[in-house]
Amino acid sequence: MSHPAQPAGDAAPSDEPIVLILDDDPSLRASLSDLLSSMQLQVRAFGSVQELLQSEFPAGPSCLVLDVRLPGLSGLDLQAELAKINNAVPIIFITGHGDVPMSVRAMKAGAVDFLTKPFRDLELLDAVAAALELDRKHRADTKAMLELQEAFNSLTVREREVMGFVTAGLPNKQIAYQIGLSEITVKIHRGSVMRKMHARSLADLVRKGELLGVRATTAPSP
Repeated sequence: MSHPAQPAGDAAPSDEPIVLILDDDPSLRASLSDLLSSMQLQVRAFGSVQELLQSEFPAGPSCLVLDVRLPGLSGLDLQAELAKINNAVPIIFITGHGDVPMSVRAMKAGAVDFLTKPFRDLELLDAVAAALELDRKHRADTKAMLELQEAFNSLTVREREVMGFVTAGLPNKQIAYQIGLSEITVKIHRGSVMRKMHARSLADLVRKGELLGVRATTAPSP
């Protein structure tokens, strides 16, 4: 099957949240669109999986209100397909024929909520608010991790080696012994690592090292 487009790399990210709706019932689509629009949310509604697949996913915070039972590919199947291509758009399932196994499957696969029709307006609005906040956090975390990886990539091989020992808790003198450098040279490399990694303190550098999985390349001396 064709896959939904990912957010374009050169598209300017927007902070305006967008709610995607996929339901084959025109009256329900219109009702949901009116409700969400009344809350000053941008809405894009689709009547089929194919329509959604042919569209470009938002580059900013978004979520997907998804009917479970659709002609052809089901909502649960679409959830699985999105997961395969690492499209992490938060999903709120809606259904008139829900059952416990179905809801458990959806929630285990990462759905934010599973609403059975008829649901109250407030239930949907609460679920959408939670989904959009989740997506904002995911996007912020992803951006921060990319920036952290870029900073680490800017280190020289020697600086990465020194960072591994520093985050392992070794003092400069012991690091110098481990890698065969003078203590002053280690201090210079250490300072460069702190600057390039934008580390405010040793604790901050250790935290960043843990996130990156940085390890000392040689076993510390006893």
